[in-house]
Amino acid sequence: MDHDNRESMEEIQLRILRVTDDLRVIQSELNCAAMQAPTDPELLEALADSSQLESIHVLKSALDQMRHFLWFYMQVVTSDSEMGEKFRQTVRQEATARDPELDQQFQSATDAIMLRYIADSRFRKPN
Repeated sequence: MDHDNRESMEEIQLRILRVTDDLRVIQSELNCAAMQAPTDPELLEALADSSQLESIHVLKSALDQMRHFLWFYMQVVTSDSEMGEKFRQTVRQEATARDPELDQQFQSATDAIMLRYIADSRFRKPN
């Protein structure tokens, strides 16, 4: 792995740690609000506001999509078996079938996975 890739992976790792911390804080704050809401009618009304519910819905959708992607990513990255290699080949073939030039641009399985995820997410609506 060259220096640029190593730095990029370190940046991603730091970002993951920040996002994970933010998600824990959000969960804690929402949990507190949910526990207080039954005894506080104003808070209950604020939590039930359509803009509040919409932002929670968008967050849930993004987390669901990320969870599915991370499962897929972990299967490809951690699988050393013959089945894992076939899986990576299938992903490469699907990506390059869309654009033959991708075969040269995206040789590694990880690049092909990320490309597929990004391409698929453009057509996916939040749930």
